[in-house]
Amino acid sequence: MTEDKSKLLRSLSIDRSANKPERSNRHWLPISAAIVACVVAFAAFGAFEFSRQDPPKETASQTAQQPAAQPQTAQQPQPQQPATNNKAAGSLAASGYVVARRKATVAAEITGKVVEVFIDEGMTVTEGQIVARLDSVLAERDYELARSRVETADAAIAAITADLEDATRIMTRVQTLSQKNFATEADLTKAQARVGVLSAQLRQAQSQFETAKIDAKRSASMLDKHKIRAPFAGVVIDRSAQPGEMISPMSVGGYTRTGICTIVDMDSIEIEVDVNEAFIGRVAPGGAVNAMLDAYPDWTIPASVIAIVPTANREKATVKVRIRFDKKDPRILPDMAVKVNFLADAKAKGATEATAAK
Repeated sequence: MTEDKSKLLRSLSIDRSANKPERSNRHWLPISAAIVACVVAFAAFGAFEFSRQDPPKETASQTAQQPAAQPQTAQQPQPQQPATNNKAAGSLAASGYVVARRKATVAAEITGKVVEVFIDEGMTVTEGQIVARLDSVLAERDYELARSRVETADAAIAAITADLEDATRIMTRVQTLSQKNFATEADLTKAQARVGVLSAQLRQAQSQFETAKIDAKRSASMLDKHKIRAPFAGVVIDRSAQPGEMISPMSVGGYTRTGICTIVDMDSIEIEVDVNEAFIGRVAPGGAVNAMLDAYPDWTIPASVIAIVPTANREKATVKVRIRFDKKDPRILPDMAVKVNFLADAKAKGATEATAAK
């Protein structure tokens, strides 16, 4: 009976060992599907790449066959540049700026207030022309006092000279009377002493007169310094002071100016360029140069080398070269950018000058 119950219970229980293979197969199904998907994707990608590379190969083969059919089209010659170009292989190119050798900021020698300014930008001035005037009221008073002292010293000389002449006549008369015993020795001594005193006073007055004249000249010079003049002939390129402003030869800060204007001598303009020191051997003083301003790129200006500055720039490895314009032109202005070509020979320069003359 007991065995029958045991068999009955075993028949009703579930055999788990029989389901294990089935569960294991179910676990590997998603992994297998993923592997198959990857293989399909790689196959599709390879087919796509093959389809992209196939047409260029066909085109390349067609292109390779085309010159055989049409050899003249493949061998068509290209146009050449003319050999007479200014930038030919025989020239050396460089760039720089137009500079003025004579350029000055006109300043006063004294401190004062600007009363009048007689110049403006673009005006041409001559050497010694008055460009501004400072307040000179005190300087004028000092000059008047100095002249008054000169006149006083001159009047003192005239008065002492007259007294000396009178004393000399008296002394001469006393000497004559003394020889005839009509005058005593005391009278003669007194007359001689008076002549000596007046002579000393005359020398003192003359010295004071000379001192007064020197003082008057100094006052006149100081008064003239209130008139600021141009040091040389040129063109005003900057006006930095206005009437009512203070000006001083030294920078004291604040609103005090140190200059009235800036003047440039247009006859002193030239070109300064930096040439690589590796090519400086191709530049020589007097050599022909073609200059082209950036402002006028179609205008070729004949020029020549003035000098090679005998020093090199260590940081830039360049040497400065000075170049003069063979012809002056009002269009050439200081600080303009310029490009130059150092010509290989003088013939090129002559050809350029002939072209410019036409």
